[in-house]
Amino acid sequence: MKIRTVKKLLLFIILIGLLISYDDSDPVIKDIRKQGKLIVLTRNAPTTYYLDANDEPAGFEYDLSKALADSLNVEVEYKLYDNTSEIMRAISEGEGHIVAAGLTPSDSLNIEQISGPGYKTVQQQVVCHRDAKPPKDTAGLLGKSILIIAESGYQDSLLEQKENYPELIWQVTSNLSTEEVLEKVEKKEVDCTIINSNIMSLNRRYYPNLIVAFPISEARELAWMLPPDAEYFKQYVDDWFAKTEESSTLNILNERYYGFADIFDYYDNFIYLKRITSRLPRYETAFKQAAEQYELPWTLLAAQAYQESSWNAKARSSTGVGGLMMLTQKTAEAIGINKRMDPLQSIKGGAKYLDKMLQKIPDDVAEVDRIWFALTAYNVGFAHLLDARELAVRLGKSPNTWHDMKEVLPLLSQKQYYKKLKYGYARGAEPVKYIDRIRYYQDVLVNNLNKSVADDTVMSGKK
Repeated sequence: MKIRTVKKLLLFIILIGLLISYDDSDPVIKDIRKQGKLIVLTRNAPTTYYLDANDEPAGFEYDLSKALADSLNVEVEYKLYDNTSEIMRAISEGEGHIVAAGLTPSDSLNIEQISGPGYKTVQQQVVCHRDAKPPKDTAGLLGKSILIIAESGYQDSLLEQKENYPELIWQVTSNLSTEEVLEKVEKKEVDCTIINSNIMSLNRRYYPNLIVAFPISEARELAWMLPPDAEYFKQYVDDWFAKTEESSTLNILNERYYGFADIFDYYDNFIYLKRITSRLPRYETAFKQAAEQYELPWTLLAAQAYQESSWNAKARSSTGVGGLMMLTQKTAEAIGINKRMDPLQSIKGGAKYLDKMLQKIPDDVAEVDRIWFALTAYNVGFAHLLDARELAVRLGKSPNTWHDMKEVLPLLSQKQYYKKLKYGYARGAEPVKYIDRIRYYQDVLVNNLNKSVADDTVMSGKK
């Protein structure tokens, strides 16, 4: 039996032992067992819970809480709420077992509840429109319109600042989500707001005119909230979090949802959004047809093409690749493409080649990461991917998760490593950057499409 399998088995045995020891005396654990499910209270947002491009649940809080439910060997149910006050009322009234909504203990509205262990460090940031002469400190907020979520830690921070700046004023809203408040700032309906740094990290690509003016709080930890009578369940959650840290679960989730967030570039994002309207429509049908044939997300294929050629069908490079999907002549011939500069053939060829790489990825690679491995092979070659997997094993890292491979691939350009590998030197950092940008472009594209659908719905309703 493999060491990794043994460790997982031991972890399962330990957690089951803990659960049994707490089961008799904890009303929350008893209720979880009685219902056969863990009820999670959260909100619909990019940092918590949402439906992805395949209409499947996703989100940092979703994956993390789902893993907790798996450890309890029960199903999981998600209840969505519009704001923090509704969520905290629901947990206090026994409507769920945990709150997993990207909150800090300061967001708890002073309702009696138990906080789980911290799992991500965030900081409250003043966020403004770049044209609103963003302030450098609290004094610069005087005279500006500020809108924040009501009954939140953001309000506590402003109240603290008001002691030194009595003239500081702001508005609060209980009806809008954080993302809706950000949209108001983007549209210049208000000058500034306050949000946690992780929310800004994920949303700034959707609202490129927003910038961070300055931090307004100390760093704080996001944590789950539990009912007030869950002392033993809290101990189980604490122990479970300790085990997830040992297994790198939190690091893997951070990479999955935040690993490409820092590549934001205002000008690049601005140009990309324009080209979604001006260039993408010419090829959208072709992307959809090719993606359907090879069972790929069409938005991923379109994002890959943008990374390759910026949706320029005449694109060529000094290395001999060309066309929308930047195929080499050799690759094009191998997959039956006669005219690689023809945009429709290029898209079909790129999809076919990506599918070919996907079929070669070993079955033990994590399902959610298989596409990143295939894109790595598309970019740097399957042989170098094999080398990277072998090197990962030598370094005690997992050859089956993108989280670890993302760290190993850049080492393929270092002589101390590549001289001992079968296929030698490779620009290993390139596929990492390549995939980060594809993930970024796909994420922005999906959000843009969703906004368009929502706007069309609103307009139809008005009619």
